Amino acid sequence: MLRALIVDDEPLARSNVALLLARDPAIALVGQCGSAEEALAALPAARPDLLFLDVEMPECDGFDLLERLGTAPPFAIVFVTAHHQFALRAFEVGALDYLLKPFDDQRFERVLERVKERLRAPGETRRFIVRNGNALEVVKFTDIDWVEASDYYATLHAAGRAHMLRRSLSDLEGELAPHGFQRIHRSAIVNLERVRTLELHEDGEYEVVLDGGQRLRMSRRYRKAVLDRMSPT
Repeated sequence: MLRALIVDDEPLARSNVALLLARDPAIALVGQCGSAEEALAALPAARPDLLFLDVEMPECDGFDLLERLGTAPPFAIVFVTAHHQFALRAFEVGALDYLLKPFDDQRFERVLERVKERLRAPGETRRFIVRNGNALEVVKFTDIDWVEASDYYATLHAAGRAHMLRRSLSDLEGELAPHGFQRIHRSAIVNLERVRTLELHEDGEYEVVLDGGQRLRMSRRYRKAVLDRMSPT
């Protein structure tokens, strides 16, 4: 059973999603929240696998709710909104799908099936969706060499190209760490599979050299974590 939580300030919208979820025996509805504050209070006990999250809510919207959680959430997200302009940002923060109100039963069922497949796929390919001009581009985790902090954004360096993502480095650290990435500096995360050498300088500081020749400073704060993860077990 997948545990689902609904967060929407409109009672009718919550009821509609709840009725559609009730048709699926593989889904257990563990709660309905009318605000972000209610959701923050309910999440520890509800322990959802899947969150149906409205974007526009009074005082604290869906994106603000995710920011207040502080790290990459341990649940999948489907954003539900009447405004299409939020679609790119929804995918940038890691949403699995996006439901545009009003939606019909068939659209909801397709989204739910896709989400269930993604959640149950053990070898799922993780990816980011980034803007490239007027198009949306897929950047797979496995293609990323390193990630650089850029003010309130992050820059993904992948296959010789740079992609801007509206996420903080601290947020990305939690999401990327289980997939072979390690923070080496307050402004850099590297794909450990791309590390060629760790060079020790005369001043006792390390420099990380990647397969592509990039040289990145490693701060002492992260040295032990890097060496532990790179050492054979």
